[in-house]
Amino acid sequence: MKLLLKTVGVLGILFLLCSCATTPRREPFTFVQLCDPQLGMGGYEHDVEVFTKAVAKINELQPDFVAICGDLVQDANDQSFADFKRIRDGLEVPCHTVSGNHDVGRHPDPGSLKRYRDVIGEDYYSFEHKGYTFVVVNTQLWKSPVPGETEKQDVWLEQTLSSAAGKGSPVFILCHYPLFLESPDEPDEYMNLPMAKRGELLRLYERSGVVAVVGGHAHRFIENDCRGIQLVNGESTSKNFDKRPMGFRVWHIEGTRPFRHEFIAVD
Repeated sequence: MKLLLKTVGVLGILFLLCSCATTPRREPFTFVQLCDPQLGMGGYEHDVEVFTKAVAKINELQPDFVAICGDLVQDANDQSFADFKRIRDGLEVPCHTVSGNHDVGRHPDPGSLKRYRDVIGEDYYSFEHKGYTFVVVNTQLWKSPVPGETEKQDVWLEQTLSSAAGKGSPVFILCHYPLFLESPDEPDEYMNLPMAKRGELLRLYERSGVVAVVGGHAHRFIENDCRGIQLVNGESTSKNFDKRPMGFRVWHIEGTRPFRHEFIAVD
């Protein structure tokens, strides 16, 4: 009996050790959601100035990292991309960029995708931070599918989410297009993703432990909660259609969802 108890005790310790080794440790942190700097949307010099001020304010706040949620520029050319990179490189914290429709084209093709990847970097990828997994996706591949490229991202996304779920790591999706504006069953329009694809993604996100979908594109503040997932598309630093001030959002990741986020205006 003593031997059995000892054996059970050892097995229990081993189980706990294995559990600790496989479950990521979650720690509080903050990150910035900056949307649509889109140099040239609200007036080129204006957008450069506001984006520059946003970078300075972010450096004062010192979050763990910044996510720029697409539409880096209005017209994708050498000058606009160079100016975006120059200002972005003034950040004193890590920065993760998301591609938008103005960056890869409203109807992307292999050429526009290659240019973005060569000049800016990967258009879909993932990273881990303090027990959470952040998955960056190229929503334009769903809005206007590119044969071969869209399927490749879909396979990668399922594998990435499966891996995160297997580790017990909650997932944030960083994107550009909102899944929807007001309702999951709303009609297709310019500002949302196609209904069939959004339904497919919602089912995938729900079963994969996605806790939030963070994006831009709308040039206004949109907040929804669907199937236990926070969906937030933030204000821009170029032009807001809802007349809100220019600025960005700071997310406070601590405890369980819903996670708190606050708007920081850029004068």
